[in-house]
Amino acid sequence: MKTFTSRLSLLLAGLALSLGAHSQNISIATGGTGGVYYPMGGGLAALLSKHVPGMQATAEVTGGSVDNLKLIGSGKPYIGFAMTDASQDAQRGEDKFKGNKVALKTLVVLYPNRMHVVSVEGRGVAKMADLKGKRVSTGSPGSATEVMAFRLLEAAGLDKDKDVKRERLGVAESVNAIKDGKIDAFFWVGGLPTAGVTDLANTPGNKIKMVDHAEAVAAMNKKYGNLYVEDMIPKATYRGMEADNKQATVMNILVAHESMDDKTAYNIVKTVFDRRDDLIAVHQESANIKLENQKASASPIPFHAGALKYFAEKGIKVN
Repeated sequence: MKTFTSRLSLLLAGLALSLGAHSQNISIATGGTGGVYYPMGGGLAALLSKHVPGMQATAEVTGGSVDNLKLIGSGKPYIGFAMTDASQDAQRGEDKFKGNKVALKTLVVLYPNRMHVVSVEGRGVAKMADLKGKRVSTGSPGSATEVMAFRLLEAAGLDKDKDVKRERLGVAESVNAIKDGKIDAFFWVGGLPTAGVTDLANTPGNKIKMVDHAEAVAAMNKKYGNLYVEDMIPKATYRGMEADNKQATVMNILVAHESMDDKTAYNIVKTVFDRRDDLIAVHQESANIKLENQKASASPIPFHAGALKYFAEKGIKVN
């Protein structure tokens, strides 16, 4: 009987150990399947599940930054990809987060997100002013693409409600709609290259037109703070581009609720940097996730203490 009891105790202990091996479940809020957040989030989920003891991470398709920030605000175990402008709104309880502040901390400054204003030849769209009266997608409702698109239209002197016939589509849906002649142009904020835009550029019978808009950055920053920079999408990025596209860029960050414990935050950040080559294999924008970019000036959201601990170990002074 004693032997049986001992064996039973060992069996139960082993079972508890087995169950405990994946005792911490974390969801990664990403974006639509045609962008960069989703594949990068999938890669990160696989790495966290493999290399952080006791963690099981899954990537979820979402509408984008705004949805992700609201999910983090729900109190459930989420980390999320988000643009700094939407994150600042969430922290302050402004715009789409009016009356619903989200207590955020930055885990990692990720990569630059480039605003794409995309049309195709034959739609009469060569500059921002040409969008007036056109059918335009400004991004899906839960995305920071929509936030930035509205700000860009405003800075360009266009009324989002009166001057354009607005659709609210994700990048993959926007690409299909422009192919079908249902819209004339679309906004998309994403990494390079974005799969959906590549698909459009490679589609026979559609010559891509990337609309310059870098001149609007000063007006955007004057109203919303220094969140945007004048940048460029090289003409080699998408087939058919005739010149470099002068555009506005905003940074992406990986964020968590401020209540996340320091050890979990540390392990997530450590995995991102220790396994960066694996993330680069998933999407080349991961090459822009660099220790030297982890600066207080790069994000309006303060860094999590767990992240700061990792950076200190690497000799990186964030503040």
